[in-house]
Amino acid sequence: MKRMLILCALMLFWAQIVVAGININTADQQTLESLPGIGPAKASAIIEYRTANGKFSSSSELVQVKGIGTKVLGKIEDQVEVE
Repeated sequence: MKRMLILCALMLFWAQIVVAGININTADQQTLESLPGIGPAKASAIIEYRTANGKFSSSSELVQVKGIGTKVLGKIEDQVEVE
């Protein structure tokens, strides 16, 4: 029963992220890695880019990050947001 409650809580948490979108200006490494096509190296590159250049003004700016091109952006664009 305890496992079922934990599983339900995790599902609700992930559903909230998917519905709300991941804020690329505040997301941590692990959250960024949950995006399709974004592994540890690309997640780290996103964090390094925003540290060096400031907040992203739009999701399309992600193509400025090393390792992220239009193909990867196309996979994640509807799952990310900026605030």
